[in-house]
Formats: sequence, C-alpha cells, structure tokens
Amino acid sequence: MATEKSTVTASLPENPMLATALNKLEAAFDALDLNEGIRAFIRHPERELKVSVPIYRADGNIQVFTGYRVQHSSARGPCKGGVRFHPDVDLDEVRALAMLMSIKCAIANVPFGGAKGGVCVDPSELTKVELERLTRRYTHMILPILGKQRDIPAPDMNTNAQTMAWMMDTVSALQSESSTAITTGKPICLGGSEGRAEATGRGVVITMVEALKRLGQDPAKVSVAIQGFGNVGSHAAKIMSAEFKSKVVAVSDDTGGLYNPNGLNLDAICKHVDESPRHRLEGYSAEGTKQISNSELLTLDVDVLVPAAIENQITEKNANDIKAKLIVEGANGPVTHQADKILVDKGVILIPDILANAGGVVTSYFEWVQDLQSFFWNLEDVRSKLTEIMKRAFAEAWDMAQEKNTDLRSASFILAVKRIADAIEQRGLFP
Repeated sequence: MATEKSTVTASLPENPMLATALNKLEAAFDALDLNEGIRAFIRHPERELKVSVPIYRADGNIQVFTGYRVQHSSARGPCKGGVRFHPDVDLDEVRALAMLMSIKCAIANVPFGGAKGGVCVDPSELTKVELERLTRRYTHMILPILGKQRDIPAPDMNTNAQTMAWMMDTVSALQSESSTAITTGKPICLGGSEGRAEATGRGVVITMVEALKRLGQDPAKVSVAIQGFGNVGSHAAKIMSAEFKSKVVAVSDDTGGLYNPNGLNLDAICKHVDESPRHRLEGYSAEGTKQISNSELLTLDVDVLVPAAIENQITEKNANDIKAKLIVEGANGPVTHQADKILVDKGVILIPDILANAGGVVTSYFEWVQDLQSFFWNLEDVRSKLTEIMKRAFAEAWDMAQEKNTDLRSASFILAVKRIADAIEQRGLFP
C-alpha cells in the first residue's frame, strides 16, 4: 500500500464521540501506512439517510420527528447496528456510532459492516401506542436501505426487543413475507436468540476477566463500580458477582447511585428495580449502603470502573480524579478523546467500547445466522461461542498493543482498520 499522508486531521468535528473516533482512525491509518484513497474510503460513510417521521399523537394532532440511518461500510458484509430513541440524537452522533460499529465488527471478526440509526425523540413522553406508531413509521421511511443481506437493525438506547418486533413485523407486512432476519434482539418467540439480552454485559465481563488475568489479578479479589444500571450494567454486575465473585461496590443510573464498600446486595437491588414503577434505583435503601452521585461513582477508589451509561462521562475535567486502574467501557464513547490521553498517561488500562461491548453484535450475528437457517441454539451454545470469540478478539487486540507499544484503543483500531482496508482492496471498485 503506497503511502500518502492524510490532510484532514487539522480540524475535528465538535461531537466528542465522532472526534475521538476520527482521531483514532487517522492514527491507525498512519500506523498501517495506508494510502489516501483507502483512508478516504474508510473515513466517509457509504450512505446517510435523514427522514421525517410523522405520527398521530393521542390527542389526534400530527407531530413530526427526525430520524436517521447511516451505513458506514459494507466492505466486510451487510451493515449492522442499533437504533436509538433519544432527544439528543443527531447526524454526527449517528455517523460516529456507525463508524464505531464497523470497527467493532472487524475487531470481533464477524462478517458485518457498521450502521446506526436513531430518532430525535424523548420516548418517555410517548404512550406505548405512540411509540409503536413512531417505530413503524420510522421503519417504513428507512426501508429502502434495509435488508437481511443489506442492513440489519438491533436495539440500542431506549429501544428493546419489543421495538425490534415492531420493526420486523412492519418489514414483513410491507414485503408480504416473513422477515425475521431483518432485525436482531427480537423476542425469543419471534426468532430471537437465547442469551441476546445479557450478551453485551457478558462481553464486558469476559474482557474484564481477560485483562485481569494478564495483569496478574484475581477477579474474585477486585472491587468494581458500574455507572449505568440498564441492560448492560445490570447484567454485567450480576455476572461479575455470581460467576466470578467480584465485589460490586457501586452502581448508578440517571436517578443517582448506591455505594457500599463491602459489596452491594445485587439481588435485592435488581428486585427493587424490577418492581419500581420507573424501573430505577431511586428509593432503594439498605444498611451500610449510601446514596452517591454519578460523578462521585466515577472517582471512587476501586480496582475496576465500568462506565456503562451514556457517552462523554469521563472528560478532561474529571480524568485526573479517576482512581481505578482498569476501565472497561460498557457504553459507547463514555471517555472523550482528551480524557483518553490523560488516562493513558496515568497508566490506566482502558478496554475500549469497540472491544468491551462487542458481545452484543457478536450475539446479534448468532441470531441472524439462526434466523437465516431457521435452526436455533440453546443458551449454553450461545454463551460458549460468545466466550470463544470475545477471548480471541481480546487476545488479538492485546497482542497488537504489545507489538505496537500502544494502548488498547489504538491497537483495536489498527487491527480493525487493517481488516477493513484488506477487504476494500480485495473487492476493488465497481464499476
């Protein structure tokens, strides 16, 4: 590959997640000595779609929301990525997440490229009927670029198995055929996979354990703080505690956090969350457990920190206060580019989101394969295959970091970009 230096790194976008992704992308380009043509090919998304999503509200009035679907790369296979419903969704965020999905799929070495979608909406302000209308209309609007061999959506922030069922049913109705493989993360009764709900959290734990092994630490003797007690954080907490005997001392959600230096009673906390009207931590109390803020949780004196909430939680403002020696990114983009530099300089080992939370897309791949074949696996098979792939992906990233004398995020980007670049060069251009 002939070398031509990039000329685009002088100015980065304002969106912190996109800035971080592009910065690491450019560094990987340089490390691999890629020519400018391949750099440009990977740098730019293949397709971006912005749609208007009108729905009837409960009062009979029409409200129009804005939706997006970005396909970053199909060089290694069909595009794959989640759909999020959040009031802060914008095109730059979706671009960043689509790019990160391409990188994530390449690191895990599953035959997908990256995509992402979203609607700018606060789903808590919609009734269930309105949410179904929004989901179905959004699906209809982006259908021209979807397909089980083209682009397969999955759940993301504020979407779930029900959302994927509505999307799958909408496509099936419009195409007059059963299209179970068009989405992943569906209910089991509609072609979903065993183990999909826990998959991202389990992948976080697998990478954490693999890192601790290489650092000479026993998972049963470490303390862990987890920011975010949604699907990823809650499953990670339960798996860490039950299967690896790690001491989870703090958890939090958007209502605040809980801290007990002797370890939290996760069974009681999960029961409280399941039974509370808003399914939140607020209102929970127990002897020895105190209330803390999300910002306090991030700076606790613990061995392992798992930011599993939303992006941009660790910034240059609080990075120097982080005491954990190992950070495992359960969320997408929880550490900004500036904070990343500070943490690396401090000697913190950081397992990046593109590696740590890849368990979700790996098990989505399993679900897609099962749907295409109409042949389904049991939970033990799914867990075994997920563990094998996540261990291999971590080992390859770790070895690359040692070879290049760099951090795990940079090494993961190098590994992924090489695989994407190789696929582009082998495929060539049409016409």
